[in-house]
Amino acid sequence: MDAQRPSKVMAFACGMFSAFGGFLFGYDTGYISGLKAMPYFLTQYGDLQPNGEYKLSTSTDSLITSILSAGTFFGAICSGFVGNKLGRRVGIWCYLVLFCAGVAMQTAATDVPLFTVGRVFAGLGVGGVSCLVPIYQSECAPKAWRGFIVSAYQWFITIGLLIAAIVVERTKDRPDASCWQIPIGIQFVWAAILGGGLLFLPESPRWLLVTGRDERARHSLARLFRLPENSPYVAEEYANIAANVHHESTLGKVSYSRLLFKSDEQRLPLRVWTGCALQALQQLSGINFIFYYGTTFFQNSGISNPFLITIATNVVNVGATVPGMFMVDKLGRRWTMISGAIGMSVCQMIVAITGTVIGDGDPAGQKVLVAFVCIYIAFFAAIWGPYAWVITGEIVPNRVRGQAVSLTTGTQWLFNFAIGYSTPYLVDEGPGRAGLGAKVFFIWGGCCVIATAFAFFFIPETKGLSLEQVDLLYRNSSIIKSNSYRKRIMAENLQDETQEGYYAAAQDKNAGQFGHAEHAAKRDFDSDGLVEKRSV
Repeated sequence: MDAQRPSKVMAFACGMFSAFGGFLFGYDTGYISGLKAMPYFLTQYGDLQPNGEYKLSTSTDSLITSILSAGTFFGAICSGFVGNKLGRRVGIWCYLVLFCAGVAMQTAATDVPLFTVGRVFAGLGVGGVSCLVPIYQSECAPKAWRGFIVSAYQWFITIGLLIAAIVVERTKDRPDASCWQIPIGIQFVWAAILGGGLLFLPESPRWLLVTGRDERARHSLARLFRLPENSPYVAEEYANIAANVHHESTLGKVSYSRLLFKSDEQRLPLRVWTGCALQALQQLSGINFIFYYGTTFFQNSGISNPFLITIATNVVNVGATVPGMFMVDKLGRRWTMISGAIGMSVCQMIVAITGTVIGDGDPAGQKVLVAFVCIYIAFFAAIWGPYAWVITGEIVPNRVRGQAVSLTTGTQWLFNFAIGYSTPYLVDEGPGRAGLGAKVFFIWGGCCVIATAFAFFFIPETKGLSLEQVDLLYRNSSIIKSNSYRKRIMAENLQDETQEGYYAAAQDKNAGQFGHAEHAAKRDFDSDGLVEKRSV
């Protein structure tokens, strides 16, 4: 007889809805660029200049932009502990409370200190959510769709950035504090949507198994695949995950020092440092220069309507992310990342050269500058934006995923903070300023060249592998030869031989409970990597 086919709907819905956490990330980082160009905001927070205009001081500009990232760094670092102790869903709820507290402070603020504290609290929330959501997605998504689902997190980041730009553009000319209170205060709605929706989603089955909640894990798997708990497919998935969790439990607890510096059969330091470097290079590609300082940069380049150009760059960001979501599981990770880094570096160099040689009154040069900024964004949005979240979530083992992803995401926010704080000093003219202007793109382009080499030597090909099979790849293959070994894993359906005994025991335990001892039989797989039928 044929086994009941697992449904895609629930697992897909869980991954896609939780990806809405990226919207908070994108919106909260996106509105600040336009906020700093609002006339009324400048009169409240800026300094009067000799020409009669108000302008933010470089120190205030750096502070209110970058302080969010200081909060997100600590939120991300602590998320490993929070997510491991409370679970992925409850952890996200806790961080949403901090986020809402920060939004309330910013909305009520009339001076820099309270506004800054609000940015810190909002950052704590965004940092924790930005870590726990991709973990939750990775642990709930079937392997055939994992890349697409986790990439959706980046897509929602881009949508958040776009909506922020549109809201700011619509409120920028209001003659009172509502010009910035509306874009900030509306974030309560985004938090309510995410927090409310999580009530209806199952907890991560992998986290439940790691923490000894076996029955709840089986129930969670059944919900994800919309099958009865006694389904052979649920039993198979449960046994695979349980075997891996049991094997990892025999290896002992992992401290942060061991995670970072003491290599073992799982090559944990290589995997964690790869994730940290990947997130750092994603930031050093210069993307947040565009979304933190883009409006001001376009304004200083002589472009007449920088707010509309900012919206245009956000539209490109949203649109280009969509093909990337499909490419990640079709074309794979490794060579696509290499190609994307090359494309970004070329665009950055062209922008740097163009911005250096054109004058404020050169319309043709301005069009070239804007065009290659958009092409650069397209490369980032399609590849390095979404792929970084996919790769950092899947290259670390189950037992340390919370700790490891908190470090990799924390690294991203640390570099985000450094770039956000230093950029005004690099770009602006005046005493103690580098005055680079468009020349700053030479720095981003150079970092993209480094990213090309990094991707070649450190990014493995993991397309189509389960999280447990990625662990097998790291233990038995080099990075450069990873694609060949990946093909062997998939062709032979290799599993970890050290887990086979516990895998059989887990199946027997499940079969004994539900009366399906005969279900371990021949497996046929459909094109999605799911069991299509079993002979019994």
